This record gives sequence, C-alpha cells and structure tokens, in this order.
Amino acid sequence: PEERLSLADPEWSDVHVVTGALKLFFRELPEPLVPYGLFDPFIEAIKLPDPQEQVERVAELVQSLPPANYATLRYLLAHLCRVMERADVNRMTRQNIGIVFGPTLLRPEREPGSLAAGMAQQNQAVELLLAHFDHIFPV
Repeated sequence: PEERLSLADPEWSDVHVVTGALKLFFRELPEPLVPYGLFDPFIEAIKLPDPQEQVERVAELVQSLPPANYATLRYLLAHLCRVMERADVNRMTRQNIGIVFGPTLLRPEREPGSLAAGMAQQNQAVELLLAHFDHIFPV
C-alpha cells in the first residue's frame, strides 16, 4: 500500500524539513535533473567570457533537456525565484540558493578530483538560471 503524507502534520511545519526532503529527492534520483551528459556543456557555458553568451548557451542547453526534466526544472526554479523575492526575510539570496541547489541539480557522473572548483560552477549555473529565468524559460 502506498504511504500517504499530510503536509499539515507538525513534522512538516519546519521549512528546513521540507527543503531537506526536496533536496534529498533530487539528490537520490538515478540521474540529476540536468542529465550527466549535459554537465560538461553547462560548466563550459558558465566559463564563457561573455555573460550574454553564457545566458544564450545555457538557454540552448535547457531547451535540449528531456521534456520531464525541463518541466520539473522550470517549476522548481520558478518556485525558487519566489523564495528569492523574500530574501529580506528568509536570507535565501540567489547566491545562497545556488549554494544549496547547485550540487543537487547539476552534478558530474564521477566525482572530480577537486570538488571545490566544480561546485562553484554548479552554484553559478543555478544562479544564472535564476537570474535569467524569464529568458531561459520563455512562456
């Protein structure tokens, strides 16, 4: 029988529990929301010297996502944009959201030798997706 959860239960009243569960869900997927095959192209896009080129390239990569991945990423990032609007209250700035969700949404198939270098770019990729959400995810 399938287990039923109620978000009205007291255990879910702490936003950190809900966020932790969401991050765990994405981390436990057999393949990240941004598939392994797109990890290197995403990182290369983030490294482009021209910010406008970064956005254009990331937009192209996002368009190439499988439909379910695209829809899920769009929905999650739209929510995170709303979270960011309340940064004065929740301290979840674009940079902080990048730190929290970068390694969860975008990770290499094999852990690299230098974790810190890759992580900064994973975070930057999420920051770029948030900063240019309307352009990358046109209606």
